[in-house]
Amino acid sequence: MANLVTILRLLLLFAFLTWVYQSPWQHPLLNLAVLGIIFLMDALDGFVARRYGETTVFGAVLDIAADRVVENLLWLVLVDLDRVPVWVGMVFLTRSFLVDSLRSGGQQAPFEIMRSPLGRFLVKGRFMRFGYALVKFLAFGWLFMLLPMAETWPGFWTGQQHWLPGVGMGLVYLATLLCLVRGIPVLLESLLAHYSREKAYGPGAG
Repeated sequence: MANLVTILRLLLLFAFLTWVYQSPWQHPLLNLAVLGIIFLMDALDGFVARRYGETTVFGAVLDIAADRVVENLLWLVLVDLDRVPVWVGMVFLTRSFLVDSLRSGGQQAPFEIMRSPLGRFLVKGRFMRFGYALVKFLAFGWLFMLLPMAETWPGFWTGQQHWLPGVGMGLVYLATLLCLVRGIPVLLESLLAHYSREKAYGPGAG
């Protein structure tokens, strides 16, 4: 059931992005509401997994993979629509491929590879995970609300356009900073673990 929620979340994402590109009837609040549902479904699949005893390594990996699809496609679309700089998309894609590749090699759940207290707080801690998800939602929600605003609320947009995009970019930069802050510990601990294995068992170990 939890994995079904994850798959439905991806389908809703694909429908939303198709809507963004093809529909002339977008509305700022509708865009925000759909994105809110997409992000809430991330919490829902975890709740369902715990509620029905479906917590598995596969489910955890699928959930993280779906998270990456959601955030990377949203960033790519915003880059394509010229709403964020291309380097932002490059940062998120690079971090996504490097970090998830490094922590996917074992049989542990993805977050369980962190060993240091700081690494566990930044990567696994509920506060950081929730905070990062919230900042990304606010960034995406704000920017996708702005997409149809000039057509939907022309008077409001004309009077407020001097500051609205700036708030969106501030959220984007904060999300990018958190992306790096949470990704660097995974890279460092993976490298340290690799060199520790090489030192203990010789080159080529692990």
